[in-house]
Amino acid sequence: MLKMVSSKKWSFELFYWDLTWGLFLAALIGAFTFGSFGGEGRTFLQDIAQASVMSIIFAILGGIVWNVANIIFTAANSIAGMSVGFPIGGGIGWIGGIIVNYLLIRLSGGQYPGNDLLVFAGVVIILVAIILCARAYGKLSVKEGKTPKKGIVLAILSGVGLMFFYGLVVKSLDPAFVSGGTGTLTPYSGVFFFGVGILISTPIFNTIAMRNPVQGEKVTWKDYRAGTPRTHLIGIIGGLIWMGGMVVSFMAAGSVNPAISYALSNAAPIVAIFWGLFIWKEFKHAPKGTNILIAGMYILFIVGLVVITMSN
Repeated sequence: MLKMVSSKKWSFELFYWDLTWGLFLAALIGAFTFGSFGGEGRTFLQDIAQASVMSIIFAILGGIVWNVANIIFTAANSIAGMSVGFPIGGGIGWIGGIIVNYLLIRLSGGQYPGNDLLVFAGVVIILVAIILCARAYGKLSVKEGKTPKKGIVLAILSGVGLMFFYGLVVKSLDPAFVSGGTGTLTPYSGVFFFGVGILISTPIFNTIAMRNPVQGEKVTWKDYRAGTPRTHLIGIIGGLIWMGGMVVSFMAAGSVNPAISYALSNAAPIVAIFWGLFIWKEFKHAPKGTNILIAGMYILFIVGLVVITMSN
C-alpha cells in the first residue's frame, strides 16, 4: 500500500500513522461483529467484563512488541530493501515464532496436538526457502551495490521482536479456545487489546522514528497534515487489510494450534514476493540465474507450509 502512495515525500513514518488507525479500526470491527454475533459463547462486551487484568496486559504487550518490531522492520526495508529486510528480519521472526509458539504449548503442560517431526521438518524446509530468497535478493543487491550494515542490524532486531508478539497474545487467551493459552480472553478480545497496544505505543515509537529518521530528513506533523485524503486512505486500508488477517488468524488458532496458525498467517512472503515479481517488477534487472533461485524458493515455501499443516 505504501508503494501506491503517489508522493515520494510520503515517508514510512507518515504512512505509519494512517496504518495504525486502520489496524485499530479492523480490530474494533472484528470484536463487534465476529466477536459478538452468534448464539454460543461470550460476546465481546461480556468477555471484557469477565477478563482478568493479566490477560489484557499480555494482549496489549503483544501489540506493543509487534509495533516496535514492525516499525524497525519497515525502517530496515527502507534502508536495505527486501534483500536484507525480508530474509533476515522476516526469516528470524517466522522461524523463531513457530518455535516459540510450539514451546508455549509444551511449557503450559500441554501435549503438542500433532506430529512434532513434521512441524520441525516444515520449519527446516522453510529455512532453506528463506536462504534461497536471501541469495536471490543478494544477487540483485550486489548488482545495485548496496547492503548497509545499519539495515542488517535493524532487520535482526525486528526479527527478534516478531518472534514473540504472537505468543504474548496467545497467553492472554482462554485455553478452552487455544492450545497454550493461559488467560481468559476469546480470540476476538485478544486481537482487540493487541490493537490497543499498537494504538497507545505508536505515538511514542513513531514520534521517535520521525525525529530520528533512518534515512532522509526529519518529518513533522505539518508534513502529515499536508497529505491528501487519498494518501491517508491508502494507509488506513493497509491497516484494515493486515489486522483483518490477524483477526482471521486467531479465529483459526482454535481449530489448529498457535504454532501452525502463526506459520500459516506469516506465510505472507509468498504473496509479497509475487507482488514484487509481477506487480512492482523488482527482479526486472536481476542477473542471470536468479529466476532458478526464485522458483526453488517458491516450491520450498509451499512444500514447507503443506508439511506444517499436515503436522496438525
